[in-house]
Amino acid sequence: MSEDDKPRGEPAVKAKAKIPNAKSIRSPEFTPHGISAGRGSGLNRPSALTAAQARKRRIATIAGIVVAVLAIAGGTAYYVTRPGPKITVSGKFAAEPKVKIPEKLAPSDTLKTTTEIKGTGPAIADGDTMYVKYAFYQWSKASSDDDSKKKSTSKKLGSSYEQQPGQTDRPLVVGKSGVKGLDKGLIGQTVGSRVVLQIPPSQGFGEQGSQLGLSKNDSVVFVVDVQATIHKNAAPQGTPVKLDDKKLPKVEDQGAGKAPKVTIPKVDAPSKLQVKTLVQGTGPALAKNDDAIVNYQGQIWKTGKVFDSSWASGSPAKFPIGTGGTVPGFDKGLTGQKVGSRVMLVLPPSEGYGKEGNSQAGIKGTDTLVFIVDILAKTVK
Repeated sequence: MSEDDKPRGEPAVKAKAKIPNAKSIRSPEFTPHGISAGRGSGLNRPSALTAAQARKRRIATIAGIVVAVLAIAGGTAYYVTRPGPKITVSGKFAAEPKVKIPEKLAPSDTLKTTTEIKGTGPAIADGDTMYVKYAFYQWSKASSDDDSKKKSTSKKLGSSYEQQPGQTDRPLVVGKSGVKGLDKGLIGQTVGSRVVLQIPPSQGFGEQGSQLGLSKNDSVVFVVDVQATIHKNAAPQGTPVKLDDKKLPKVEDQGAGKAPKVTIPKVDAPSKLQVKTLVQGTGPALAKNDDAIVNYQGQIWKTGKVFDSSWASGSPAKFPIGTGGTVPGFDKGLTGQKVGSRVMLVLPPSEGYGKEGNSQAGIKGTDTLVFIVDILAKTVK
């Protein structure tokens, strides 16, 4: 090398350093990034999960906490807002219901109406004639001497479901039932419905309630199955059918709510049953075991005397069909006829009251009868 390149002065002191063997380094003295500071410590241990998996686990944990909180809150809310005791009614329509009035439920001072079964028939209007099945109950506030947990007592007072065979239902006229809450609560309800009415004393039986054992402070619970309703001044609904037979009575309509005028010809009465449709209705046909709601008028062929009339009595009548519950000619003549029809029936003695006749009605065993029947409805069962 050249002189200029040679080192000058004292030779440089050579550095002496001892590099430790890696095997002799203890873990506390050497902790590379990401490695545990000690075996089994669990700190900063690298996870086996990917970032996406870790994120899902965090979300699942948060969701679990939220669900738990909501469950606790929901349980608390249910306990605070849980439904209180209520009247329960079970059983089939038009059959005796099972009614439970809780002792922990106190009567209200206001009318309450609930529809347990919703029918699809016509709606009830003020002034309608209704055919119903019903049961009713006395409902009294518990006295101070009763158990503090008991708020009321109840007792069944009556039921039309329990009437004996052969008895007929008494129709109710809306607005004239004698129970204000019943009249008010049933307006707008539909045929085929089961209605429960909680009626306060102010809308109950009034002074007549004492005859049933009710005090002036007692409420009443009614369960009502609405089987049919007939509007005031109901008339046949259908197509008139012209009848030109001079050997049969002439029938002239006198307007809604009035009996027709019937003129019986001066000829011998027919010897066989005559069934003539004067108005063809559009409703369902009557079948065996149906109960028909009708307006009717009965006359004696020989004298023209009217011996019975629902128009005169002021309310339609209910007749069973096809079961022998009426005179034979009624069963035969009305079976298959449609609701809304007006039908004329001419019944010889064998189709009427037979050889015995009906002395109470002035009918002899030889009398032929003429009936005009307006089929207004059939009951829902």
